[in-house]
Amino acid sequence: MSIDGFGAGPDQDLENPLGVGAPEMFEWFFRTRTWQQMHGGSEGESGVDDDFAAQAFDNIGAWILGRNMFGPVRGPWPDDEWKGWWGEEPPYHVPAIVLTHHPRATIPMKGGTEFRFVTDGIESALEQARDAAQGKDIRLGGGVSTIRQYLQARLIDDLHLVISPVLLGRGEELFHGIDARALGYECVKHAAGGRAAAHVILRKRT
Repeated sequence: MSIDGFGAGPDQDLENPLGVGAPEMFEWFFRTRTWQQMHGGSEGESGVDDDFAAQAFDNIGAWILGRNMFGPVRGPWPDDEWKGWWGEEPPYHVPAIVLTHHPRATIPMKGGTEFRFVTDGIESALEQARDAAQGKDIRLGGGVSTIRQYLQARLIDDLHLVISPVLLGRGEELFHGIDARALGYECVKHAAGGRAAAHVILRKRT
């Protein structure tokens, strides 16, 4: 998130899926070896940022995504043409549960990704993700609204925050109105990354 608390920028649309200015928050990730290998490259930086990036994809058996993370389409699905931002082979490679208010048939994709659409809330999505993950971890991929819902429900075990030295000014605020301390979360790890990131791990107390 940005140093002024935003997890996504303003004016999200097809040309700006993360919001205006938000890609600057991900410069730390774009430089890593993990990112480069995900996109067919062999270069990229190692070090603290790459260690955190690689760990984020380790032992993942299922993802949960908000509808904004799947695409810019709003309201009822007009057709089956839109299949995500990532082309024929998305970067998930496991079942990805998509939260939506509008039913849609499951979409199998190349590389093992399968988009499954859930219309009955975050708890149902989590149960379906647990079944799909078969004992592995579940990664909550965002966006901000989805993370806020799971955080307020105390359904997140670990939250990896990457604080980027960027001022967005407007957008979606991650912690606005949320008392994470009262919800039982505490900081268990923090580390300075490379040129554009600081990493913080929040964990739910048991």
